[in-house]
Amino acid sequence: MTSATLTLGRADTGDWKRLAPYAATGAAFLVLFWSPMMTLGRDWWNDPDAGHGLLLAPLAGYLAWKSGIRAGAKGQPMAGIALLLAAVLLRYGSGLAAELFTMRASMLGALFGLVVFHLGFRQLLHWWLPASLLALSVPLPAVVLGSIANPLQFRASEMGAGLLEWRHIPVQLSGNVIRLPGRSLFVTEACSGLRSLASLISLGLLIGGLWLRHPASRVLLVAAAIPVAMLLNGIRVFLTGFLVFYVDPKLGEGFMHVTEGWIIFVVAFAILGGIAALLNQTELFIGRRRA
Repeated sequence: MTSATLTLGRADTGDWKRLAPYAATGAAFLVLFWSPMMTLGRDWWNDPDAGHGLLLAPLAGYLAWKSGIRAGAKGQPMAGIALLLAAVLLRYGSGLAAELFTMRASMLGALFGLVVFHLGFRQLLHWWLPASLLALSVPLPAVVLGSIANPLQFRASEMGAGLLEWRHIPVQLSGNVIRLPGRSLFVTEACSGLRSLASLISLGLLIGGLWLRHPASRVLLVAAAIPVAMLLNGIRVFLTGFLVFYVDPKLGEGFMHVTEGWIIFVVAFAILGGIAALLNQTELFIGRRRA
């Protein structure tokens, strides 16, 4: 056996010893969190209210890779182990209770704990945007979604009915049911604007993180997504009632109704982009004044 072969063998052994802890960590993570990962992927694929996770999770990974590891990143093993232990305990407790949201939250906690263990808290702050997008990709519990969707339903119904009355259309509002002559419109949970609200908040966070510099501007942009989504959803209800009353009752359902929702969402995205541009110009103006 030549000396070159011996050197190569030692190098291979050294590489394996160096990579073995990472391989063991990855295997342990998969064993612990395989069930939450599978159920989360199933919900992303099958649940329309969680479908934005199919975009947010890969995007979060890409942004983390794009921003890279900050210079001088140094792991904090004790803090990382504390986070990992808390995540494992949460995973165990939520598994006994069969509570999906806390199981998925424990998975994120373990992932963040690994980052802190190897690279430190400053690296986690450096990755605040992908971490936030990843957190937003986890669907909220059904109880929370219901408590949010119901007020949105009633608000959209009130706005739609008010706009219909403004156009002199006979209308009677009963909860989330809008009664027109010979026709009733039921503003369902799917039409509450919850999906567009979740998507607009995610888009506002993404645009703010990539385009705006000041944290206050980013907070304002994300906050602006809420009234924009509520206003345009009320307009969508009004347009549906208007078309049903004046044109054809069939326009309140099916392909036309879905297409109308997409058009409203595109308009909402354009408005959010305009707000972001205004905030960006405000930041530049303030920066020039200070300079």
